[in-house]
Amino acid sequence: MRLLLLNANASQSITDLVVAAARPLASPTTELIGVTGRFGPRYIGTRAAYAIASHAALDAYAAFGHGADAVLLACFGDPGLGALRELAPVPVIGMAEAGCRAAAAGGRRFAVVTGGERWIPMLTEYVATLGLSAQLGGVHAIAPTGAEIAADPEGSIALLAEGCRIASKKFRADVIVLGGAGLAPIAPRVAAMLDFPVIDGLAAALTAAEAAASAPDGTATSDRLTDPLPAIGLTPELSALLQDPGARPASQ
Repeated sequence: MRLLLLNANASQSITDLVVAAARPLASPTTELIGVTGRFGPRYIGTRAAYAIASHAALDAYAAFGHGADAVLLACFGDPGLGALRELAPVPVIGMAEAGCRAAAAGGRRFAVVTGGERWIPMLTEYVATLGLSAQLGGVHAIAPTGAEIAADPEGSIALLAEGCRIASKKFRADVIVLGGAGLAPIAPRVAAMLDFPVIDGLAAALTAAEAAASAPDGTATSDRLTDPLPAIGLTPELSALLQDPGARPASQ
């Protein structure tokens, strides 16, 4: 199985962290291919950055998605997820969606803990698009952004654990979702400090991506584009993919 780990922000260091964190979680037969957005924000923490990153995600898939059996959008918040599902003939799994659906399983009430205050309304709105608002207690953000957490993981573990305790009590949550690609490497250590379930978005997405790619109908999607979409000013790879929606990206 060839799994494309697509980081929609333009930070190679975050991509490297995600790939390293995913390796021990993946099946021995899964090949992990890390891909970084070729343009756009280094960190996604605003609506403007999110919009640009959605474009970058499509461009990265068009440029590097050849031969992938599934795509894991390794960027919490899932920028471009729906658009990727329109274009890709393989399963596309988002970290935020996978983490929230795993947390909500069995009717559980959950909360999301992440870095950066601006993510609170953005993630609250996103969970609503998943149809899970009734089970979402709320979103709690610690002061450091995801990029700052990735730059100082050791100094962030205690902050994240305390954030999880606050969210669990404040929102009466049965389970916490840790949100952020930069948080993935330290998620197990944060969870070990707590006495309630904590779900790492990367681990949940990896499980979902491998299962989807292995399923007999793993490539089936109901919302794929079928008609060409003429456009100007895009990279050659993305333009070509939009001209032939649902085709696999050409090899480089």
